[in-house]
Amino acid sequence: MAQDPLLQPFQLKHLTLRNRLMMTSHEPAYPEDGMPKALYRAYHVERARAGLGLTMTAGSAAVAKDSPPVFNNILAYKDEVVPWLRDLTEACHEHGTAVMIQLTHLGRRTRWDKGDWLPAVSASHNREASHRAFPKQVEDWDIERLIGDYADAAERMQAAGLDGIELQAYGHLMDQFWSPLTNTLEAPYGGSLDNRLRFTFEVLRAIRARVGADFIVGVRYTGDEQLPGGLNADEGLDISRRLKDSGMVDFLNVVRGHIDTDPGLTDVIPVQGMPSAPHLDFAGEIRRQVDFPTFHGAKIQDVGTARYAIESGKVDMIGMTRAHMADPHIVKKIIEGREHDIRPCVGANYCLDRIYQGGAAYCIHNAATGRETTMPHEIPRAETKRKVLVIGAGPGGLEAARVAAERGHEVLVLEAMSEAGGQVRLTAQSERRRDMIAIIDWRLAQCEKLGVQIRYNCWAEADEVRQESPDVIIVATGGYPIEDQPTVGSDLVVNSWDILSGHVQPGQKVLLFDDAGDHPALQAAEMIAKTGAELEIMTPDRTFSAEVMAMTLVPYMRALQRPNVTFTPTYRLKSVERSGDALLAGITSDYLDLDHERHIDQVVVNYGIKPMADIYFDLKPYSSNGGAVNYDALIVGKAQRVIRNEAGRFQLFRVGDAVEARNTHAAIYDALRLVKDL
Repeated sequence: MAQDPLLQPFQLKHLTLRNRLMMTSHEPAYPEDGMPKALYRAYHVERARAGLGLTMTAGSAAVAKDSPPVFNNILAYKDEVVPWLRDLTEACHEHGTAVMIQLTHLGRRTRWDKGDWLPAVSASHNREASHRAFPKQVEDWDIERLIGDYADAAERMQAAGLDGIELQAYGHLMDQFWSPLTNTLEAPYGGSLDNRLRFTFEVLRAIRARVGADFIVGVRYTGDEQLPGGLNADEGLDISRRLKDSGMVDFLNVVRGHIDTDPGLTDVIPVQGMPSAPHLDFAGEIRRQVDFPTFHGAKIQDVGTARYAIESGKVDMIGMTRAHMADPHIVKKIIEGREHDIRPCVGANYCLDRIYQGGAAYCIHNAATGRETTMPHEIPRAETKRKVLVIGAGPGGLEAARVAAERGHEVLVLEAMSEAGGQVRLTAQSERRRDMIAIIDWRLAQCEKLGVQIRYNCWAEADEVRQESPDVIIVATGGYPIEDQPTVGSDLVVNSWDILSGHVQPGQKVLLFDDAGDHPALQAAEMIAKTGAELEIMTPDRTFSAEVMAMTLVPYMRALQRPNVTFTPTYRLKSVERSGDALLAGITSDYLDLDHERHIDQVVVNYGIKPMADIYFDLKPYSSNGGAVNYDALIVGKAQRVIRNEAGRFQLFRVGDAVEARNTHAAIYDALRLVKDL
């Protein structure tokens, strides 16, 4: 361990970082009224307690009122932020972790109808595709005001006791000055690279005038926009040298790409099904040529890649941000020689996608992340050992088994199939989402270590279950596809699960009707399209795949935007009939009473799933609680005490899709918050 490159300290100016692992600046959208209060503090302290070297708070903390947050950012332009950040910083310092914050003005990367309804501002009138704002072109008085806003915010961060700040310069206002694509100003702030960088260096001078020479200041920036007419790699290298030579910057945090569109953002921050560490070599080349402290993070999801990044000298600090959302105790487990216990980041991007849709960041398979004030990352032992029987070994069932075993209970799992995994195993059949199986594999390994007994090929019957004399039964049987739709011709269609499982081969001319808007339809579509079949993807919604969020949609679209695939929103499958050797699909709409037809040879449908809960209802009369859940206790994280049948021998609960169709995270969260207090 003493020789592990990741565990070596790094000296940044006067600051000694205890190891090379960091969380890059990110905004999990946990602030309350723009302030980093109890949950925000607990989230960072959890990682600090486990040994993280540097935690970067607040991706995109807003320095000005005309940079209104679009995903619940910290408001760095308010004086009241200082005591909240001081509390967070001091709490992390107690555990030896350094704390920095990212400051920014979003420029055009926001909307005019947010916050105080001030116009968005940029170095041109060019609209940003993602947030659809046409900005006001910056005026001289705006520039003077904005420089002061940056300096004010930096002074607040210093007053809060942070170890340093990072200025954001990719896709936000600074980079909008840098890039020829977003700067149409005349001199002195437009035209040559010198002029386009003028605003940044004026901001840096103003900040140094406030915070002095010792306070750490870095810049996170794009070294290559990878856009025709934008900043290229040569200019990025030139900018890197200029930042170093200015004497006002202490570290570079290098990324590559652009974030003004969903595909661009996803290339900068890759998701599941995309290559790992795609920009690491680029960052390493910047460090080699500039010879200056260099940070980097972009899909560094495993310890091996992080270790290589440091050992090879590509960067000085390596970011594992989403990985630390999946497992906040990575550093602790490395130190203890327990890398095999690290909960893996599977790249599902549930965390970031939720942020960009206005929600808080949650990890798809660590339900305690973002809930540190109510949910434990480490499960406490129970005072009394009980027998817990879990029916179903999908993600919810395995989480229930894992948590119950961590509590010290005797745990038995009954699984009808020959393998664990449930719908996740089906999901992982497609190349795009193969990494999802790690959700199951990690839990199986933990259950084996904890002594959980799993019986496969075991169909649970009520009498046999009762003969096991359990104290608690958790029904996690999941669901199965809705098969009675459309009302005319449901016997002539196949569902998306049939395609995913390989039980049914795609036809040559296929209509895929998606009424649920979730992953199975897109996964089936990708498999069908790959065969060369003529495919029409139809949905009654005004947008297709409404449950698949923006960044995760990008790889699907790259696979499906081909000549043999068409998308048809706002139309509904009404009926399917035989027509000779083919099928005739009747098509209507929720908007008009239409009567269209499609002549195809296969109809694939995705109507969602319904609970498979017969065993739950068979057991319900014999339970002490009648299956009831005290929601008030559940919400605040207290134990269930419901008693409805004094003669009942066991408590009965159900989780995940056995209750109602939701998603993997919901199933895991159900299990964690029910079982952690058993």
